[in-house]
Amino acid sequence: MDRAFWRARVIKNHLTQDPCTQTRSLSGAPCLDYSPPELAEPAAAFDVAAMRALLDGHNVAERDWLFGLMTQSKLFNPRRVGGRVFVAPDYNQSMEQQREMTMRRIEFLLERGVFEGWLTAGTAEGELRKLALQEVANIYDHSLAIKFGVHFFLWGGAIQFFGTERHHVKWLRDTENYVVKGCFAMTELGHGSNVCNVRGIETVTTYDPRAREFIINTPCESAQKYWIGGAANHATHTVAFSQLNINGINQGVHAFIVQIRDADGNICPNIRIADCGHKIGLNGVDNGRIWFDNVRIPRENLLNSVADISPDGEYLSAIKDPDQRFAAFLAPLTAGRVNIAASAIYSAKIGLAIAIRYALSRRAFSIAPNQPEVLLLDYPSHQQRLLPLLAKTYAMSFSANHLKMIYVKRAPELNKTIHILSSAFKASFTWHNMRTLQECREACGGQGLKTENRIGHLKGEKDVQSTFEGDNNVLMQQISKTLFAEYLVARKRNKPFKGLGLEHMNGPCPVLPQQLPSTVLRSDQFQVDAFHVRERDLLNRFAEEILQRQAQGERKEHALLSSYQLAEDLGRAFSERCVLQNFVEVEENSPAGSLKDMLALLRSMYALTCMEEDASFLRYGYLSTENAAAVRKEVAKLCSELRPHALALVNSFGIPDAFLSPIAFNWVEANSWSSVQH
Repeated sequence: MDRAFWRARVIKNHLTQDPCTQTRSLSGAPCLDYSPPELAEPAAAFDVAAMRALLDGHNVAERDWLFGLMTQSKLFNPRRVGGRVFVAPDYNQSMEQQREMTMRRIEFLLERGVFEGWLTAGTAEGELRKLALQEVANIYDHSLAIKFGVHFFLWGGAIQFFGTERHHVKWLRDTENYVVKGCFAMTELGHGSNVCNVRGIETVTTYDPRAREFIINTPCESAQKYWIGGAANHATHTVAFSQLNINGINQGVHAFIVQIRDADGNICPNIRIADCGHKIGLNGVDNGRIWFDNVRIPRENLLNSVADISPDGEYLSAIKDPDQRFAAFLAPLTAGRVNIAASAIYSAKIGLAIAIRYALSRRAFSIAPNQPEVLLLDYPSHQQRLLPLLAKTYAMSFSANHLKMIYVKRAPELNKTIHILSSAFKASFTWHNMRTLQECREACGGQGLKTENRIGHLKGEKDVQSTFEGDNNVLMQQISKTLFAEYLVARKRNKPFKGLGLEHMNGPCPVLPQQLPSTVLRSDQFQVDAFHVRERDLLNRFAEEILQRQAQGERKEHALLSSYQLAEDLGRAFSERCVLQNFVEVEENSPAGSLKDMLALLRSMYALTCMEEDASFLRYGYLSTENAAAVRKEVAKLCSELRPHALALVNSFGIPDAFLSPIAFNWVEANSWSSVQH
C-alpha cells in the first residue's frame, strides 16, 4: 500500500510541476563543447617528422604528392563535415556505381602519371615508389588499391616473372598504360588455398601441334575460376593457371595468357563470365567467375620462364619434378603478401589515429561529485585497450619496411626468406589489424558505428585479408613446417642453423633471471632472450613430437597435421621474434635522444604485451606465475608513461586529416544541426 501512495505522489508532482521552474533548471546545465587535444596535450617530446620517416620508411614526398592529388579532385568524393573536408568513397552507392567510380579513379591516377614505371622501370627505387603509392591508395580505399593491385602486381607480375622477353615486349607497356586490363585466374571454386598443389587445380589445357595452339577447358563446375578480381566487368585478359596435358602426360600447373574480352568490352567466344556478387567489403572490385569452353590460344601465350613447348609439341623444362617446377613458378610472386602485410598496418594506423584523437577530446563520467568528466584516455582501462595496440603497430611498421627492402633487392638465395617472412607477417599483421579495428570501433562507442567515421566500415573492407593470398592459419602451419625442415638439416646433418634469424639456436640457451624488476623487464637483452627461449623450445617440442609420431609409424604429412597446436604456437613465436629483432635494429640505428627514448618505450610495450598475451610463456614455464604478474604490472606502467605522448605518436603516422574522420576532430560540430542542414 505504501508503494501505491508513493507512486501516486510522484505522478501528482509530475502533473503539477511549474513548467517555468522546469525550464530554469534545464537551462542552467552547461553544454558540452569540443576542445582540440592540441590545446591540452603536451608538445611532442620527439621529432614527429623524423618518427614519420622511420614509420613510412621510404618515398615520403611521393606519398604526400598522391595524398594531395586525391584531396584536390572531386572524383575522390570530398565532403565538408564539422568545418573540415574529408575524402572517402560514398559507400551508399550501389555495387555497380562503386565499381564504376573505382575505374574512374584509376583513370584519373593514370593520367597524372601515378603508374609511370610500375612495370617498366626495373629498379629497386621504382618498386619502392610503387609500394608507397599503393599504400596511400589503400589508406583512401581498399577497393581502389586491390583493383589496380590485381592489374599490376598479379597480372603484371605474372608477365614479368613467369614470362620471357617476348611477353615483356608485347604486354608490359600496354599493361602499364591500361591498354590491356589484366586479371589473375588461379583460384577455383573447388580449390582456394591449395591451388599450389599440383593436384589441386582442375582446369585442363592440351596442345594441338597442327594449329600450334593450346586448348583450355573447364571440365567441371568445381573447376570454374572463382573470386577473380577484375573479371566481372573490366578485364580484357587473364593469366589462367591450368594443368598442362601433353600426349596424355600431365606436366603439372602452368600459366597462360587468355583474352577474355575485346577492346569494346564484349566477352570473347567460348568464354563464360559471371559475377561473384555483393560482398561484406571491397564492392568496388568486380570479382568474377570464369569458364573456358575449348578456348584456343597461340602457343606463344604460354608463360615460359620455367617450361616451354616446341612447335611440334615436345615438352621442354630443366626442372623434372612438377611440384618443384610450380614452386619455381611462384617464388617471385610474393608481392601480394608483402602488400597485404604493409596495407594491414596502415589500416590499423587509421583506426588508432581516429580512436586516440577521439579519446583525447571525449569525456565520460566524473570520479567525484561536482568534478568535470574525465577524458577517455585518462582512464587506465582505456589506455590498456589502445596503447599496447599502438606499440604493436609501430613494431610491425618497422618489420613491414624490412620486408619491403629485402623484397625489392631480392636474389634467388633470398627467395625462401622472403616467402617465409611474407607469410608470417601477412598472417600476424592482418590478424593484428582486425583486432585493432574492433577495439578502436568499441573504444569510439556509438560513433564507431557510423560509416563516415571509417573504423567500422574498414572491418568489413579488411576482413578478406585473413583469407586471400593464403589462409592465415595455413600460413602459420607452413612456417612451422619450414622451421622443422631447418631443424632436420641442422640436427641430422650436424650443421649450424643459418638464415631466418635462427642463428640463436646454435649457441647455449639463454637463462632468464629469477627476479624481474622494471629495469630487467625493459632491457632489450632480456626481451630478446625471452623470445629466443620461447622459439627454441617450441621448435624443439614441435620437432620431437613429429619425430616421435613418425617413429610410431605415422606418415610425416599426417604427423605435421596432428601437431597443429604446436605449429601455430611456433609460427607466432617466429613472427613475433622477427618483429622484435627488426625493432631492436631500428632503435640501435637511431641517434641518442628523445626519439630513441620513445622507441625504447614502444619496444618494451611491444615485447611485454606479446609476453603477457601468449600463454606459451606460462604453459611451458618460461615465466613463473610471479614473473608473469610482474610483466602485466609493467605493461600498465608503460601505458601511463606513453599516455602523454599518444597524440604525437598518432600524428607521426603522417596520415592527412582529410583521410581520417569527423570524430577525430570536432565531433560536436560534425553532428550539429547546422551540419545536417549543410
